[in-house]
Amino acid sequence: MNISKIFAILLIWIFVSVSILSSGTADAAPVLQKGNQSGDVWDLQYRLKTLGVYPQPLDGTYGTNTKAAVYKFQKKYGLPADGITGAKTWALLKKHSLNIYEMDIMAKIIYSEARGEPYTGQVAVGAVVMNRIQSNQFPNNIKDVVFQPGAFTAVDDGQFWLIPNRTAYLAALDAVRGWDPTNHSLYYFNPDTATSSWIWTRSQNLKIGKHIFAN
Repeated sequence: MNISKIFAILLIWIFVSVSILSSGTADAAPVLQKGNQSGDVWDLQYRLKTLGVYPQPLDGTYGTNTKAAVYKFQKKYGLPADGITGAKTWALLKKHSLNIYEMDIMAKIIYSEARGEPYTGQVAVGAVVMNRIQSNQFPNNIKDVVFQPGAFTAVDDGQFWLIPNRTAYLAALDAVRGWDPTNHSLYYFNPDTATSSWIWTRSQNLKIGKHIFAN
């Protein structure tokens, strides 16, 4: 996906938000299949688009293209591929993608924690967040991961609420789509400012910009 296509996803942000809000999308999404039209379909298409398996415009209709994208996702992640979005597909999709509101959280944590870092370093912060969501050592959703007490300095000192720039959103999309420059790290820290002795006990993987990434 090139930059213009990625940016196009951001341009439909408000439109999709209104559609999902009007449908009352909840955490326990219903089974979706060809023919359905709802806010949950908008949510599904948005997730599939960020993962790069649904190139068509979002339209809220579970048509042939949506079914094919679900089939591709299921096959890629080892699920029985039938093109129907049931409980198992939703569960795995939520482990490997974010909805439109969660993407905003991702961009904010990247911007507040890593603005000024090289682009790879910004993606790396997002990758750590995704790695935590997918790990059984942490909560299974981005809100609980980011707001876990003491997890991120930017949340503790209020910088999280700064308005992200476009680069932060692009880094968020790259992280969600699976770019992990950190070698599956679950932690990172700045060795020049770290005050926790515990973080130095972690197994260090590599350094990107000012951050050391570790497990």
